[in-house]
Amino acid sequence: MNYMVGSLWNTSITHLGKMVRFTALAILFLPWVTTEISAQQTKGIMITGQVTDAFNDAPIPGANVVIAGTSIGTATNLNGVYELLVNEGNELVFSFIGYEPQTVKVGQSKVINVRLTEITEMLEEAVVVAFGKQAKESVISSITTINTKDLKVPSSNLTTALAGKMAGLISYQTTGAPGEEDGQFFVRSVTSFGSGLTKPLILIDNIEMTSKDLSRLNPDDIASFSILKDASATALYGARGANGVVLVTTKEGEKGEVKVQFRYETSLSAPTTQVDVADPITFMEYSNIASMTRHGELTYPQSKIDMTRDPNRNEYVYPAVDWLNMLTKDYSINQRANINLTGGGNAATYYLAGSFSQDNGILQVDRANPFNTNINLKKYSVRSNVNLNLTKTLEAKVRVSANFEDYTGPIGEFGSGGANTYGKSLLANPVLFPAYYAADAATQYVDRIRFGNYSDNEYGMGSPAYINPYADIMRGYEDVSNNTLLTQLELHQNLNSITKGLSARFIGSITRYSGFNIVRNYKPFYYQYIKGTYDPTNSAFPFDLAALNPEGGSDYIDYAAGEKSVRSTSYGEGAVLYNRKFEDKHDVGGLIVGSFKNILDGSPVNLDSSLPSRNISFAGRFTYGFNQTYFAEFNFGINGSERFDPKHRWGFFPSFGAGWQVSNEPFWASLKEIVPKFKVRATYGLVGNDVIVSDEDRFFFTSNVNLNGPRAGYFGKDPYMTFSRPTIGISRYANPNITWEVSYKTNLAIELGLLNNDLTFQAEFYHENRTNIVQLRPDIPSTTGLTAGVRTNYGEAVGKGVDLTLDYTKAFSNSLWYIVRGNFTYGTSEITKYDELDYSGIAPWRSVVGQKVGQTRGYVAERLFIDDNEVLNSPKQQVSSSGGDYQAGDIKYRDINGDGVINEYDIVPMGYPSNPEIQYGFGGSMGYKDFDISIFLQGSSRYSFFLNAKAMAPFVEVTSGGQKGNRAMLNFIAESVWTETNRDIYASWPRLSPDTGSAAYGNNNNFVNSNYWMRSASFLRLKSVEMGYKIPDIRGISPRVYASGTNLLTFSDFKLWDPEMGGNGLAYPIQRVFNIGLQINF
Repeated sequence: MNYMVGSLWNTSITHLGKMVRFTALAILFLPWVTTEISAQQTKGIMITGQVTDAFNDAPIPGANVVIAGTSIGTATNLNGVYELLVNEGNELVFSFIGYEPQTVKVGQSKVINVRLTEITEMLEEAVVVAFGKQAKESVISSITTINTKDLKVPSSNLTTALAGKMAGLISYQTTGAPGEEDGQFFVRSVTSFGSGLTKPLILIDNIEMTSKDLSRLNPDDIASFSILKDASATALYGARGANGVVLVTTKEGEKGEVKVQFRYETSLSAPTTQVDVADPITFMEYSNIASMTRHGELTYPQSKIDMTRDPNRNEYVYPAVDWLNMLTKDYSINQRANINLTGGGNAATYYLAGSFSQDNGILQVDRANPFNTNINLKKYSVRSNVNLNLTKTLEAKVRVSANFEDYTGPIGEFGSGGANTYGKSLLANPVLFPAYYAADAATQYVDRIRFGNYSDNEYGMGSPAYINPYADIMRGYEDVSNNTLLTQLELHQNLNSITKGLSARFIGSITRYSGFNIVRNYKPFYYQYIKGTYDPTNSAFPFDLAALNPEGGSDYIDYAAGEKSVRSTSYGEGAVLYNRKFEDKHDVGGLIVGSFKNILDGSPVNLDSSLPSRNISFAGRFTYGFNQTYFAEFNFGINGSERFDPKHRWGFFPSFGAGWQVSNEPFWASLKEIVPKFKVRATYGLVGNDVIVSDEDRFFFTSNVNLNGPRAGYFGKDPYMTFSRPTIGISRYANPNITWEVSYKTNLAIELGLLNNDLTFQAEFYHENRTNIVQLRPDIPSTTGLTAGVRTNYGEAVGKGVDLTLDYTKAFSNSLWYIVRGNFTYGTSEITKYDELDYSGIAPWRSVVGQKVGQTRGYVAERLFIDDNEVLNSPKQQVSSSGGDYQAGDIKYRDINGDGVINEYDIVPMGYPSNPEIQYGFGGSMGYKDFDISIFLQGSSRYSFFLNAKAMAPFVEVTSGGQKGNRAMLNFIAESVWTETNRDIYASWPRLSPDTGSAAYGNNNNFVNSNYWMRSASFLRLKSVEMGYKIPDIRGISPRVYASGTNLLTFSDFKLWDPEMGGNGLAYPIQRVFNIGLQINF
């Protein structure tokens, strides 16, 4: 885990009160501390160190450090750092309200760091685990916990902060569009290659939520954030935990006076990279090269090119539009604010929070329109966590949270991943027409925007046929509203009256999702310059316009209601827990829990999705520890799923684990000062997965028959009065034998503490064998008469890898402290069993068995053809189902099997998988007195993607929304392209072609996946930097100002766009953020 910049200051709400109390404690302590210290012998030792929370390593400001038996002492500063003059042999007592005191004897070391444990029922350092907490010493499962301060980044989307922060979690972002910039993430290796779920289970306060819910969560509201990775950690979740678990708990109230934290941030966001588009003159010149080299004709007359090059031209007659520059701006300004308060007494405690954020896009706002043409996303959230002590033994927790999202933007922008406006700006022809025209004599009194277009006739005879992205963005806007409301009730009953350590718990929750969108727009009037009417001597109206749709436009705004979505989720859980220590040596724990979940979709797409989705589970955990040295654990989950036939409906998923705290053994005593902690642990178990296809097709054991298919036939007695009947269609055949996807997981780990536990290291090695992966049968003879595919549990895959974590914390006597942290994750997976054709005698490389999950595959491109003679004397290339001829300068492929024909049997695995196999992060924080600075770097490697050459091909005619365009040319193409005058057979782009369709020259041959288009997206990024200063308290108000930035620098061999976007580079770019913020505690 890595501290983000300034993260040591962005403490959780639990420690806000400690900051306030620190001021008062310091004032009280200083007079007598100064007096007592002056009485100390001058030969004393100056001891320094840091006091932190044992649960999350957060600094504890205001903690008391006192020499036992005296009144000599001090208090820690806001970084948890203290210094005190003592004598060797003194005992120091460390204490703070709500924490267990700790006594440490002073030796020769001048640095004493202490971790205080909160007073809880367990009275031990606790780790959040499945359905509860567990003493950290006894945890043998694979669980990684991040300090919540590391999640505080200048973004309104929490998932953008995950990359590189936790060993075992792979995360990446492919777009920066507001509202759609969610990071994609998975735990360890992806071993499922079916069509089902591969994302981890996300639990917020024990309730299953979506990745979108996680993205909206405010980091200031989070108490703990963990990922559960192995079978022992996830087995209790049964079918829901096969792909790992993200476990989040939110803050609760604490006793005392009201403590308030307020934070406000303003950010400037700009693209990390921008695609480099060729200018309109270059566009026309190379478009002519493409047309000449393929068809011997020009697309644009040289006179048009020359006139367009003239800086004194009439821009309406000879347009040259940089659509991307016109529609986008360099940066946007965004704001975020949140406030939370906590307090309470013996009867009740509370935590209340609210937040607001506004994210603006980088689309230009044209004042000619009465409404905003940019993206404007507002998010509001409220949270109330109230704990009520109903009796001495019964506690109720009432949690209510709501999120509201209001989006306004160009029509079609929301849901496009940011590709709508960006995509159209690269599709629109830059030289056929301007974005809009000035008035001519006939339209001089028309009060409207005269949008430019082209009718494919030089004299404007026809209707508008081309994409005008300016008109699309100006014609209207779309409002999208999404809301989430969650209510949750928990009852915690202490049953010590029955037997010590026994308790019970009930959780019930209801979550409602709703959303809708409304489009408001007018219909643009399009115009075209009439060829031959240009008169440069007429300064008032030098040209005439043709109205292309005089009856099709409108000057008024209309509306259209869009899609509406409603979904309801209910969850119930009951548990009995037992934790007790016998004879101060035997730690015994147990948990039995039962739960149910019900989902109802109010916007179904078919009968299957209209039915409630239900899951029932019964699970248990039993733990034993002896003398804090030996640990054993057994977990199980029993799940019932509606997706399978009653014979296979229930799944049993057990796990086992053991741990050994070697450093607690007597024989380790001599090594204790060198290696104070050494622990080994191992787990093995099974986890299941029932979400193996989409919800619309989830009932495998039933058939899906449509009795109202397309009408066919002729019936009736009168040949002039016939009628037809509906046909029967089958989209799924019943298969009662399909059952659970099951993973067999093994995890081995070591934990080391060095240098008085200032340096900690953890290494985990895992292996997973996933079985029963659902596949479509690849080759069912048509003679069977089946009209739909047949699925079966057949596939298997193996995943393996390593997670590494290293932390180092150091504090000095001069109020200087620093923290260095790093993590590394490597995970790979391989298909071991796959239902496929037998390629052994034809093309064994076509088999996916032995290949990695997500392995990229393509043709082997040797180079470009030298001339047409080489084309005639080379194996015939049949790489595209669309056909098409190829010539000199087109890509030459290798005939892998040597049969004289290059086709699908010559496709081979190449490169790395499409998901990163390696992700890492490292950085550090340091502070001196009231100043602090943090830096964090993150990187990914070992993954590949193909450039989508078909989506990048310049000049070709494309269609969007029924209108045509000619795609822009990126500059890297012009810099290295094969031409008849520059026959570079290793050029970055093959011979140009303006063609599409089955008769396309060259493009159909060139635009298939091959190593010619493959790229590696490995990168190292300066992910974040933050600098902060704690302003001296003002009348009990404790302010801190800070400046931060994210995605500041990127180092990669891939230069076309941000490498993290992979093959999605022509979409809305990832953002670089510069941020200033103010945090106030009082």
